[in-house]
Amino acid sequence: MNYGMYISASGALTSLYRQDVFTNNLANATTPGFKPSLATARQRDPVRAEDALGYLPSSDLLEQLGAGVMMSPTQISFKQGPINGTANDLDVAIRGDGFFVVRHESGEEGDTLRLTRDGRWTRNDDGALVRVTDGKAILDDRQRPIRLPDEGKITIDQLGTIHIDGVPIARVALLDAEDKSQILPAGDGLFEATSSVQGNLQQATGHILQRAIEDSAINPIDAMMQMTAASKAAQSNIGMITYHDRLMERAINGLGRVA
Repeated sequence: MNYGMYISASGALTSLYRQDVFTNNLANATTPGFKPSLATARQRDPVRAEDALGYLPSSDLLEQLGAGVMMSPTQISFKQGPINGTANDLDVAIRGDGFFVVRHESGEEGDTLRLTRDGRWTRNDDGALVRVTDGKAILDDRQRPIRLPDEGKITIDQLGTIHIDGVPIARVALLDAEDKSQILPAGDGLFEATSSVQGNLQQATGHILQRAIEDSAINPIDAMMQMTAASKAAQSNIGMITYHDRLMERAINGLGRVA
């Protein structure tokens, strides 16, 4: 196959991948606590270097051209999102680093935990403090569900201690990982820590604000421009594939014709 077609195909696939990432970011521009995904790519090594076949003959010119680009693992930007005040006593936001801890599932081997920056909470029928979106329990600093009484004035201080009429009843867990690259998106505004860091989460340095919500860290205009640029790049690479295909057709039907 034409070498230029290979390079153009790698560029098209990478651009389509970037377009998908930026489209997802744009779709979550109004999701509280959402963190943007970063679409990264790298130059692909020539085949001889990639497959460790340095002893085989090759074309120096082609190897200088490289082998196009390829996708790298998607990363997450944990930059601070804007914080807006609310009138709800159970709305909280994190300023700085840290995550709330949510009980995702319960099983024979224990609870499966998830992390989140979405601080929209409520009290369910059993008195447990849960997420508004899916009813998953918010855990305290001992990884236990938090239960609230039926009545009383609720205040939450910067350290996450919940007071009812001035009496402390629980402290919300606020944890963080030293290596945030090991924290992966799990959908529904949740994050999952890899097994290598799940047991080594530490107290976060951020603090909690009551009657506030952290909005999405997405800038809609930037996300739209990134998505448009990726779409144009994909179209350009697909156009180059068509161009190389026409060159091959002319070479076969014209130059290769026997007079």
